[in-house]
Amino acid sequence: MNLIILSWNYIRSKPLNTLLNMLLMALGIAIILVLILLSSQLEENLNKNKRGVDLVVGAKGSPLQLILANVYHIDFPTGNIKLEEARALTRNRLIAGAIPLALGDNYRGFRIVGTNHEYVQLYEGSLTSGQLWKRNMESVIGANVAERLNLKPGDTFFGAHGLSVADMEHEERPYKIVGVLGRNNSVLDNLILTNIESVWAVHEHEEEHEHSEHADEPELGSAYESGLPEGDEDAEITSMLLKFRSPMGAVTLPRMINSNTNMQAASPAFETQRLFSLLGIGVELLRSFAYIIIIIAGLSIFISLYNALKDRKYDLAIMRSLGASKTKLFVHVILEGVIITVLGGALGFVLGHGLTEFLAGLYEKSEAMGLTGLVFVKQEWWVVVISIGIGLLASVIPAVNAYKTDISDVLAKE
Repeated sequence: MNLIILSWNYIRSKPLNTLLNMLLMALGIAIILVLILLSSQLEENLNKNKRGVDLVVGAKGSPLQLILANVYHIDFPTGNIKLEEARALTRNRLIAGAIPLALGDNYRGFRIVGTNHEYVQLYEGSLTSGQLWKRNMESVIGANVAERLNLKPGDTFFGAHGLSVADMEHEERPYKIVGVLGRNNSVLDNLILTNIESVWAVHEHEEEHEHSEHADEPELGSAYESGLPEGDEDAEITSMLLKFRSPMGAVTLPRMINSNTNMQAASPAFETQRLFSLLGIGVELLRSFAYIIIIIAGLSIFISLYNALKDRKYDLAIMRSLGASKTKLFVHVILEGVIITVLGGALGFVLGHGLTEFLAGLYEKSEAMGLTGLVFVKQEWWVVVISIGIGLLASVIPAVNAYKTDISDVLAKE
C-alpha cells in the first residue's frame, strides 16, 4: 500500500486528535500571517507614498499628524499657513521644488485636494480617461473614487466642508470631473484633485478670484502646473511638500523653519520610522505569541504520535513481517506528522488571509492605506518552512521508535 495513503488512513482513525493538532497549527500560522500581511503592506505603502517628499511644511502642531494628514491623507490637518510665508520659503536655494496642498473638503468621504499638476507627476499618475484640470472648478478623480462612486468625466458634484461624510455641502459651487486617474496603489487612488483657487473659491473667496465664476474662463497659466498659485496677502494653503536640492537641506532647513517662522517642518522618513518603532513592540510581542502557539502545536503532534505508537506496535510488527523495511516504517510515521502540519498550514493560510481581509473591511481607512488580505508576500514562505520543520521535528522521535520496532518481541507478547 502507498505510504501516503496508509499514513492518511491512520490520521483519519483519530479525527479529534487530528483536528485539535490542525487547529493549533492553523491558529499560530494565521496570527503570524495577519501580522506579516498588515505590517508589510503598511510599510510598503508608507514608503511608496513618501517617495520624493523630503520635508512637509505646515501649521505648527504634531509632526506626525502633519505627515499623516498631508502625505498619507489619513488624519486631520494641523491648520493653515500664509501663502506669502510659504512663497518666501521656496526662494531658499536649498529647496529644489515645492508642491502646495490645500485641504479641508471631501465628497462622500473622499478628500478634495487643491494642488498643481506636479502632485500627479510626483506619484507617477496617469490618466485612463479625460485630461488634467485646466480651469477653476475642474477636478480629476482617483481610481477608487471613480469605482466606488461610479463617476466619470463630465459628471459634477458638490464638495462638503470638512473631512467626514456627514459634513455640510457647498451647494453654490459644483466641481466638474474632467479626468480619471489609473490605479497605481498610491494616495492618488483615493483623492479628488483640483487647483488651489477652486478650493479658495468654494470657501467664499469669490470676490478675490472673480475669474473663477465663469464657466468659459481661459485656461490657467503655468502657475497652476508648477510652483505656488497667486493670491492676496490673506490667502492660505494647508502645507507644502518640499524636495531638497542637496543633503544640506535636511540638516539646516527643518531647524530654521521650526525656529524662525510660524510654520512647522516635519520629515516623512523620520516620522514614519518613529511610528513603526512605536508599533513594532506590540507586533513583535504578538508574533512571539504566535510562534509559541506553533511550538505548542508541534508538541501536541509529538505527544499524539508518540502515544499512538504504543497502540500500533503490533501493526508495525505485522508490516515488518510482511516485508516492509525499517526505513519505510520511519517514513510512514514522519509522513503522518507532515500531513497534519501541511493541513494545519493550509487552514492557517486561509484563516490568515481571510482574517486580514475581514479586519481591513472593518477599518474605514484601510483602503486609503492599501490594506487587503488578497495578496501574498515573500515572508509567508518562511512560515511554510518553519511549520513543516516543526512537523518534522515533532515526528522524529516517534519515527525513530518505529524504526527500532522488534518484530519477535512484539509478536511474542501478542
